[in-house]
Amino acid sequence: DVQLQASGGGLVQAGGSLRLSCAASGFTFDDYAIGWFRQVPGIGREGVSCFRSSDGSSYYADSVKGRFTISSDDAKNTVYLRMHSLKPEDTAVYYCATDRNVCRYRLGASREYDYWGHGTLVTVSS
Repeated sequence: DVQLQASGGGLVQAGGSLRLSCAASGFTFDDYAIGWFRQVPGIGREGVSCFRSSDGSSYYADSVKGRFTISSDDAKNTVYLRMHSLKPEDTAVYYCATDRNVCRYRLGASREYDYWGHGTLVTVSS
């Protein structure tokens, strides 16, 4: 079974940094892409970034470009989201998701990802 485990959330002051991890299992890592999404209550899931290990391609939402970096450790089947210069508006539950035919030429919408892990809460205080 495809499984994703997101971790690394927490409370941080504005301007600070966090690293989120998404540990994947149950599928061939190179055949899929991993996306990060975030959600605040009452608002739909917003795409943050995605990464395709097979070709190293990555995409970012405009709101996080230059502040967030996505990368992978293929040996650990884990994708990381390094978040710097955090702002209060980055506060959300962050989810990782995966599917085969995503993160090709663009980040993609949440509906394009079939497999989701549980979220991890990121709170940025002002």
